Amino acid sequence: MAIDIGGTKIAGALVHPDGTMTATTRRATPRGVDAEGVMAAVAEVVADLSASPLWASAVRCGIGSAGPVDTSRGTVSPVNIGAWREFPVQERVAAELAARGADLPTVLAGDGVAMTAAEHWLGAARGYANALCMVVSTGVGGGLILNNRLHPGPTGNAGHIGHISVAFDGEPCACGGRGCVESIASGTAIARWALDQGWTPAAGSGAGDTGAPRDATAAGVAASAAQGDPIALAAFDRAGRALAAAIAAAATLVETDIAVIGGGVAAAGDTLFGPIRRHLTQYATLSFVQGLRVVPATLGTHAGLIGAAAAATMLSAPPAPSVTASSPGA
Repeated sequence: MAIDIGGTKIAGALVHPDGTMTATTRRATPRGVDAEGVMAAVAEVVADLSASPLWASAVRCGIGSAGPVDTSRGTVSPVNIGAWREFPVQERVAAELAARGADLPTVLAGDGVAMTAAEHWLGAARGYANALCMVVSTGVGGGLILNNRLHPGPTGNAGHIGHISVAFDGEPCACGGRGCVESIASGTAIARWALDQGWTPAAGSGAGDTGAPRDATAAGVAASAAQGDPIALAAFDRAGRALAAAIAAAATLVETDIAVIGGGVAAAGDTLFGPIRRHLTQYATLSFVQGLRVVPATLGTHAGLIGAAAAATMLSAPPAPSVTASSPGA
């Protein structure tokens, strides 16, 4: 059983040992409500899942959530869900499950860790014993696979590469640090820097008049870069350099073999990956990291739910002999 909690949606599914999903459901993440109002949407997702004839076959529940998370306490304080601060989501979900006859072990994972579990199980990091997986979107998150094991750390935040500083005299970051990767390479940061440098967003597709909406997001910057706009290209080069420096630092520290990058900004393709790979040659210079690969994630929007299920297996012992440790169950 998998539940994926984010700032725009709360999704659920029953995930089979081969990664296929059934009984998928989702609700919009409520806005303008209190903590219980958000939890009510989670309860609705659980109720939908309980209507499946496979409900009784579930062996554990994985919860993937936007962070910060504290898996040692089972709490979450998502930046993009203002009503939840230190909310005991793991305990509350377990209670919802039990109330519907599914007294299952539950595992909480941050969304970056869940994405990492998914990509190692079925995606671009499959077959790699040591991997760094990243989500580059509104923020920058990530997770680590070390010796074929998911490594979330004591509170579930290990691998949070977005808050590695790559510019010691850089801009202040929202986290309180300075020069963090997220403050340079997130979609928000890319668009902000481009606008500050004088980039002019193009009119939206199909727009033919001067009043047409203009795409001032990172996707708009990527579109301009694809057309050769020098400021847009510079924005992605700057972001790629920050990501390359952080990837090289992480790989040097723990000897990862591959870096997998997903999230909305990664949809820019070579506009992002080209600068990363080019700058990586300047930072990953030691012999044991020179062969480091940087590749796109492959699971896309399914990574959250698949990752929640995979994390539930990778971070807990199998409750039944019919489910192996290497095959995440429903």
